[in-house]
Amino acid sequence: MIKKYTFLLVLILIITISCDNKQKNDKLAEREAELQKKEKLFAEKESEYQALLKMRDSIFMKKDSVKIVLWPNEISGAWSGKVICTESNCSDYAVGDQRVDKWEFDSDSLQLSTKIINNNNLVRTYLGKVENNEVKLSYKSDSTAKKNVEMNILLNEISPEVIKGSRTINVDNCTAKFSVELTRIKAKTL
Repeated sequence: MIKKYTFLLVLILIITISCDNKQKNDKLAEREAELQKKEKLFAEKESEYQALLKMRDSIFMKKDSVKIVLWPNEISGAWSGKVICTESNCSDYAVGDQRVDKWEFDSDSLQLSTKIINNNNLVRTYLGKVENNEVKLSYKSDSTAKKNVEMNILLNEISPEVIKGSRTINVDNCTAKFSVELTRIKAKTL
């Protein structure tokens, strides 16, 4: 009988130990899965970090090679602009129509632009370039606009105080031409 009890006791002990091992194995597998998730997340973060370092390095390299575009001093700044319609086959523009706006010749680090401002509201922004001592400004409506509008300005008489030229507007199937005269706005002294 003692053998039976001893055998049962050993059997219960083995079962208890094996159950305890199964729990430990399950916990160990769970920890290993969590560790793999953390390693994967860390690898992704490391990859992002390396990509950001490469981007930063490429930006610094390009910064040295980018040429900043500026308007010449005799053009840069604020001007008072008077535009008069000289020819038109458009119903929106009549010969003799006049408009007076503020023109600001400005640039960002990549391109030249000219802003037309009326009553402190931005009316339009033209993209610009200087070629052969002439200023060329252009604007084109995007494909979502109701009317297909293309505007081109050629300023070919340039002096420090007055700039003159012409503007052509093409709207759908009509054309209007204008004379343009800009007068430099003097800085107010106190």
